[in-house]
Amino acid sequence: MIYYLNAFTTKLKEVLFSVIPIVIIVVILNFTLVPLAWSMFFRFLLGAAFIIVGLTIFLVGVDIGITPIGNTIGSSMAKSNKIWMVIIAGLFLGFFVSVAEPDLQILAGQVGLVTNGMISKLSIVIIVSIGIAIMLALGLVRIVYNIPLFKILTALYGLIFLLSIFASPEFLAISFDASGATTGALTVPFILALAMGVSKLKKDSKASEKDSFGLVAIASTGAIISVIVLSIVSNTDKITASLDYEISGSTSILKPFLHAIPEVSGEIILALAPILLIFLVFQKISFHLSKKTVRKILFGMLFTFIGMVLFLLGVNEGFMEVGGVIGYSLASMDNKAYIILVGFVLGLVTILAEPAVHVLTHQIEEVTSGYVKRKVVLVALSLGVGMAIALSVIRVLVPGLQLWHYILPGYIICIGLSYIVPKLFVGMAFDSGGVASGPMSATFILAYIQGAADSIATADVLIDGFGMIAMVAMTPIIALEILGLIFKIRSKRKEVKQNVL
Repeated sequence: MIYYLNAFTTKLKEVLFSVIPIVIIVVILNFTLVPLAWSMFFRFLLGAAFIIVGLTIFLVGVDIGITPIGNTIGSSMAKSNKIWMVIIAGLFLGFFVSVAEPDLQILAGQVGLVTNGMISKLSIVIIVSIGIAIMLALGLVRIVYNIPLFKILTALYGLIFLLSIFASPEFLAISFDASGATTGALTVPFILALAMGVSKLKKDSKASEKDSFGLVAIASTGAIISVIVLSIVSNTDKITASLDYEISGSTSILKPFLHAIPEVSGEIILALAPILLIFLVFQKISFHLSKKTVRKILFGMLFTFIGMVLFLLGVNEGFMEVGGVIGYSLASMDNKAYIILVGFVLGLVTILAEPAVHVLTHQIEEVTSGYVKRKVVLVALSLGVGMAIALSVIRVLVPGLQLWHYILPGYIICIGLSYIVPKLFVGMAFDSGGVASGPMSATFILAYIQGAADSIATADVLIDGFGMIAMVAMTPIIALEILGLIFKIRSKRKEVKQNVL
């Protein structure tokens, strides 16, 4: 019991730092530029409470339930030393973990909402999860056969940009957003645990350390490819989308939350059941873990379920509506500087508040032996994500400015740098995209951008309202690769000085 309380307290602090900045900004906007209906404002505050409690319980559940399952399965694959088992496990686990990812559930729900069901939530979740599964299996094979990460990423992004030529603009933005959304709080720890387990197949400890990074990056390309392929194969006619911000009907605060509980609970049970089933089957066949360990993992799965339900209730019934209304209201003002400035500030505080970002910055400082200071990394990431959201708002405001105008040169820079920076930084940089596109990016800021797109006559909610998560996932890659380049230059200078002496 004391262990669970300590874990809960630690995660609660992390989550508070993640959510509170957004709440403060909304409170300030409510009493200044964008007065909200009181029922909506109190629903937002209640939603924030649900998100804080839910995300805390969820993260504890992931730590004591989901991650140990990934570690155990990864270790079993390492012991088996059989490539076919690695591939099959990658396919099954990649699919089911992706289906259960809260960020993907939110993104798919938003796609279904703005298209009035023409692109269903279920279809996006299934298609993206298939793509993740295939690429996760490919990524695990890469680790086993020691294929350089930058070569794999060059080939995959080359394929993505080739397929993009034939994709519709509506699906293009969704596909890149899906890539960022799938690398969330559930998927990333699980995939990293698998990567560490499979990398143990190799005798070289340095290669093992290097290859434990990059699997998230490869898996996330599966989301992009699968949605683009869906676009090409379905040959869907032009889809129109809009959002309705008419504040009418019930002004109840609790009723929307209570009404949504059965549906959300059912979806989460269906999402988590396969992961639990796979664990129980493996436990019976090969794991043979102690009863105490199994009990702890089952408690973790229960926490994950409760946390996901509370989190999604808070997001769907409290946060998303307010994000959309604020974006819509600010974009409707004559002075467009407000919508850009607030977007920049949202990006700045969101990335500063992401708990995983602080873990990543400490890791970089440690790996570089203090040459690259964590504060420098934090500032670079914050400014990068702030700029990403500001540029996403500008794309909404400026007619003719499209997502690929940002993404194409951005990823050309990412791939180009991957050939010259230290290889350890390549995996860390591409994995960092999943770190940046966390729960607040996939919820409040996504709704903020869509609200702005709905307000601007020349913008399209589906084409311009999506793509922000893709931008947020891309900027950390460039930032960390540049830091890797700086580290490389500094290291060479140090070597030259030592040789002179």
